[in-house]
Amino acid sequence: MKIRSQEFRVREGDDVDLKKWPTAVHPVYKSSEHYKELLADHVDQLSSLQHLHYASDRYAVLLIFQAMDAAGKDGAIRHVMSGVNPQGCQVFSFKHPSAAELEHDFLWRTTRDLPERGRIGIFNRSYYEEVLVVRVHRDILRSEGIPDAPRHDSKIWHDRYRSIVDLEKHLHANGTRIVKFFLHLSKDEQCKRFLARIDEPDKNWKFSLADVEERKFWKQYRSAYEECLSATSTDHSPWYVVPADDKENARLIVSQIVLDTLEGLKMSYPHVSVEREQQLQAIRRELTA
Repeated sequence: MKIRSQEFRVREGDDVDLKKWPTAVHPVYKSSEHYKELLADHVDQLSSLQHLHYASDRYAVLLIFQAMDAAGKDGAIRHVMSGVNPQGCQVFSFKHPSAAELEHDFLWRTTRDLPERGRIGIFNRSYYEEVLVVRVHRDILRSEGIPDAPRHDSKIWHDRYRSIVDLEKHLHANGTRIVKFFLHLSKDEQCKRFLARIDEPDKNWKFSLADVEERKFWKQYRSAYEECLSATSTDHSPWYVVPADDKENARLIVSQIVLDTLEGLKMSYPHVSVEREQQLQAIRRELTA
């Protein structure tokens, strides 16, 4: 089965209903060994493209990962980007904002960590938390101290969606290509993964009572994600809804989307001028004399 990135893309203007988006699809791999072979091939291709991306120094690439707890964001980032040179890639995780961060606008803390041209930046959670977790837990919004805060919910989120879309439009116009992944996990599969974190000693460290508390807000999160995806998936900065019940399949889908994104960029190695070529040949003659 060939992975077609467009099948997972939220088109601009779509009204997203996550009940209609699958959390599992037919796997693209035939066995565990086949999965490893496919992933290794994707990683090799990504490594080569990242090297070209770094050398061409023309674009920046920002990958954003959002999901419910236990959907596999960390694993996807770790496995898919395993062959990328650390000098050309940085991962940032965003949790509850600090007191200093709360003194700034909601986009400030993530904007500081945007990737430079020639590099890949990865946001494990992002500024989208401000229209997701903040929407579910309104006490966080109150702590942000917004002056003249709108009284109506719809205006608050509409304004934030507009700020996000405008930011991403600005970044795109200045060379940053943004790809956003929502790892779509079913509630049943999340339960299985939570139980595994309890039953398997090497996974105990992953388990948090806070995750179980957040599970109680499943419907509210789903509604927040649906509106967010509908409002902020654009032609230049699309969302991809990746079925996440099968971790291995999800990693292959994510890696193919990243590959397609990099392959779509107009990249080339820096042109060597005639003067530079003459200089290099002179150095060669000196070294081999």
